Amino acid sequence: MERPAWAPPGIDISVPSVSRMYDFYLGGSHNFEVDREAARKALEFLPGLPKIMQANRAFMRRAVRHAVAEGITQFLDIGSGIPTFGNVHEVAQAASDRARVVYVDHDPVAVAHSRAVLEGDDRSAVVAADLRKPREILHSPEVGELLDLDRPVALLLVAVLHFLEDADEPYEAVAELLDALAPGSLLVLTHASYEGIPVSQERAGGAVGVYRDIRNPLVMRSHEEITRFFDGTELVAPGVVSMPRWRPDDPDEEEDPFAFSGFAGVGRKA
Repeated sequence: MERPAWAPPGIDISVPSVSRMYDFYLGGSHNFEVDREAARKALEFLPGLPKIMQANRAFMRRAVRHAVAEGITQFLDIGSGIPTFGNVHEVAQAASDRARVVYVDHDPVAVAHSRAVLEGDDRSAVVAADLRKPREILHSPEVGELLDLDRPVALLLVAVLHFLEDADEPYEAVAELLDALAPGSLLVLTHASYEGIPVSQERAGGAVGVYRDIRNPLVMRSHEEITRFFDGTELVAPGVVSMPRWRPDDPDEEEDPFAFSGFAGVGRKA
């Protein structure tokens, strides 16, 4: 198997990665044949996966602009994946020249590619760390240098919590991160759910099975379980809703039915 020039040495390119599959769904080029193969299998069950990813990205951009409008210029994006066009630092820096962004991911390809994209940008950085270990993220030199945790931060957990099983203690991880942030900070998240998917749960379960087979279980949670992540925050209207329904730029826009799969929300720490 040929290793592309951009692939960091030492990574196993025979094992699919969720961040590279996500890159493939979005039309990116930083993925291997093994990722494309797994993604195509998932698409057989859920042909609307690219639409779901696009809705995720569109929500993320609206939430970032909302944060800047609220006076927040610091962003901690965990599970950030491979930077594609219109990523957090681009949206935030276009909205404010004071914006600072720290990306966090545990996929070596995502980290290496993020570093390449951010080269020469002294207002953004990337940390190789895992959401399951909040302390490592919070005490990283990059967070220490770029973010002032005594001032409000927007914490982004977009399309990442559904890769944490209950045994990984995702609620505790989110609570620990929020606990370290100043009052007025925002929690921005999206999460997969069987609710809203325009196919049967059995068929959607086929796509979930693909992720289980590549040892990256996709945990579908209910609206109520997803809302629990916002404990300790005050939900920003309209609450925890389908991604296109969270403060759409154009309420009349005709969305693909798959875009309404899963939920998104923003909460403000009191």
